[in-house]
Amino acid sequence: MYEAFFGLTKNPFGLTPDAAVLFMTRQHREALAGLTYAIVNRKGLVVLTGAVGTGKSTLLARVLEHLPVTVRAGVILTPTLTPSEFFELALLDLGFQNIPQSKARRLVLLQEYLVAGHKEGKVTVLVVDEAQMLSPEVLEELRLLGNYETSDAKLLQIVLVGQNELCGVLNRPEMRQLKQRVAVRLSIEPISRVEIEQYVRFRWAAAGGAGMPFSAGALESIAQASGGVPRLINSLCGSALLLAFAESSLTIEPGHVMEAASDLDLNTHAVPLPGQLEPRAMEEPMIEPVAARPLVIRTLERYQPRAPKDSWLTRCAGRLGFAH
Repeated sequence: MYEAFFGLTKNPFGLTPDAAVLFMTRQHREALAGLTYAIVNRKGLVVLTGAVGTGKSTLLARVLEHLPVTVRAGVILTPTLTPSEFFELALLDLGFQNIPQSKARRLVLLQEYLVAGHKEGKVTVLVVDEAQMLSPEVLEELRLLGNYETSDAKLLQIVLVGQNELCGVLNRPEMRQLKQRVAVRLSIEPISRVEIEQYVRFRWAAAGGAGMPFSAGALESIAQASGGVPRLINSLCGSALLLAFAESSLTIEPGHVMEAASDLDLNTHAVPLPGQLEPRAMEEPMIEPVAARPLVIRTLERYQPRAPKDSWLTRCAGRLGFAH
């Protein structure tokens, strides 16, 4: 909607995993190198964890795109399955078509496939996203699948990618055998304040943007509202751009970001946003010294809400000619 207005060739802050615009922080480089090393060198079980929205799926897409052609990968994105369904989906993702109903025959089929691939110098990897949602029964099946090995290498590489809750799952007493098999453990955390500005600039340039429209104050507001989570940064930036577009403004100010954060329910509601407040005269003198009174109380005493503004959808509709 706003791409042409800002001179962009595409949406700079899309929410779908796009390996082409993966912003490489130090921790992302380490995770990328660790995943690639573990898969190519047949280390067996690998675990990648991180908070929601930190870019695990995007990083995974980047890894899969750049693996050697000798690597055969199956990817499971919907882990809430029964053990039988999970095994069937794993075989389908690895390229099997005629899958027997018998579990014993499935195991023999997979074993023959792994052994033949190993002799040909191929590496087979099974990647499971959202792995924190796997049932104990499926995790046990994965542990047993990890037993396919030669004297010096694992025949099936298993990559579990999940939110930080996955660590708690693996720390359960009944999961100790699986946890002991983890060869490489990696993690991704929210990015720093300095990296947030670099991230926004990187995404803007990747979308064909010539000049950065985000002011220093807007970037600070993005950092505070997002907590350094890339997915939230994308949501805030995209919404702020729509708000600026609705106002025909080529500059993104803190007010745009704060309104976007409010629309996305990323703000606390204790104090109205500064852009929604107007000063009023004090009706009664304060008894307590100003410095001794909480900031929230002082703010509420000095300001009253403005009349609500039209939403960004209403304003954008007006610009596009949909308003009556």
